[in-house]
Amino acid sequence: MAFVITEDCLACGACLTECPSDAIQEGDVYSINEDCVECGACVDCCPNGAIQEK
Repeated sequence: MAFVITEDCLACGACLTECPSDAIQEGDVYSINEDCVECGACVDCCPNGAIQEK
């Protein structure tokens, strides 16, 4: 996976609807699983800048 979700995640859900491979798992802080296709859509839509390249 080329991206990680940092502790800055507010669990707002913006990235959930943008991920084409449903690779984002909900929680207090979201995480990205192995289904990630590394498209970067989540990075572009995160209002808090919590998703970064590894």
